[in-house]
Amino acid sequence: MSRLRSLLVAGTVAFTLGVTAPARAQSIVFDPNNYVQNVLTAARALQQINNQITSLQNQAQMLINQAKNLASLPYSSLQQLQSSIQRTQQLLAQAQRIAYDVQQIDRAFSTNYAPATGSQSSQVLITNAQSRWQNSVAALQDALRVQAGVVGNLDTNRIQTSALVTSSQGASGALQATQAGNQILALQAQQLADLTATVAAQGRAQSLEAAQRATAQDQGREQLRRFLTPGQGYQSQDVRMFH
Repeated sequence: MSRLRSLLVAGTVAFTLGVTAPARAQSIVFDPNNYVQNVLTAARALQQINNQITSLQNQAQMLINQAKNLASLPYSSLQQLQSSIQRTQQLLAQAQRIAYDVQQIDRAFSTNYAPATGSQSSQVLITNAQSRWQNSVAALQDALRVQAGVVGNLDTNRIQTSALVTSSQGASGALQATQAGNQILALQAQQLADLTATVAAQGRAQSLEAAQRATAQDQGREQLRRFLTPGQGYQSQDVRMFH
């Protein structure tokens, strides 16, 4: 009985050793294929993380660029440009005698600059001649005043041009560059307005001077006709008033 027990114990031990030994040997076996797969999986995961980081960085940079593009230009020349234009407009509005008004011009050319007629008295012709001369002198003075105002704007324009070019070169985004460009265009428009005002004032003075000479010749002929007509009673100085 004891011998049988000993055999059973020995068999059990042998079976146990036979079962556990392969298990221990199997736990320390290196599988190259499995290792490679694990490495590739880890590498792909790391690449995905790097891609996500790069994407986040790009999105952050886009937000920074958008913020720059939406930033307004800190400098504005609008007030100075408006002041320059207003000064020129005021000078034009202060035109003496015959202003820049179509109805007023039509009235003047239907009276003082109208062709002489036999029904007009000598005093009327003389008064009209004096009025035309005063119109010409006033127009010349107005042209000089406008020219002086435009020259006075040149220094302001120079300062604004320098400031706008500097702002444009230092623009941090598209909006600032666009706003600087728009203000430079506005400055050019203001300069063109000054040039237009100068040409208009000079043309007004020349036109009134030419109209004075043309009307003087016409009324001078009428005065000469009256002087040469017996019984009119004109003196030579009356004729000289129109030359």
